[in-house]
Amino acid sequence: MEKEKTLLNATLCYLVKGNEVLLSLKTKNIGKDCWNGYGGGIEPGETPERAAARELEEEAKVVASPDCLEKVAIIDFHNTKSDGSVFSCKVHVYLVSQWTGDPKESDEMINPTWFSKDHLPLDKMLLADREWLPLVLDGKKIKAVARYGPFQKTLLGEVAIQQVDSLI
Repeated sequence: MEKEKTLLNATLCYLVKGNEVLLSLKTKNIGKDCWNGYGGGIEPGETPERAAARELEEEAKVVASPDCLEKVAIIDFHNTKSDGSVFSCKVHVYLVSQWTGDPKESDEMINPTWFSKDHLPLDKMLLADREWLPLVLDGKKIKAVARYGPFQKTLLGEVAIQQVDSLI
């Protein structure tokens, strides 16, 4: 049986150039087999920006300075596990337009592919991402709340999205 991952604080980064965004297929954990950005858990003592830069290096094999990350969203995901318990994860979302190196596959992320921001593979993305990602790629800053069923296969209600001026 697939093990459910519990993550409490995380980052998510999207490499962008012009009108394109880089997505990769996740090979395990939350979002397995879905197109997504790069990210993961924030380690003790790490800032979200430092964790985001570390995850980019681990998963995409590129180097981005934490000060080149543009924070575009904070999303609270409330995840119901198959035993009925719920864990919440606060995800800090960044767009990155400057980095060094060419994106490559890793053990967690495969098939890095550039997509037009206007033609995302929505049918192969996590359900909540389909709603909020186009907004941040369009230049909006948001706070959102999404409630998922077990293994993030269903949404329990609508994704609540609030446009904000600042995420400080």
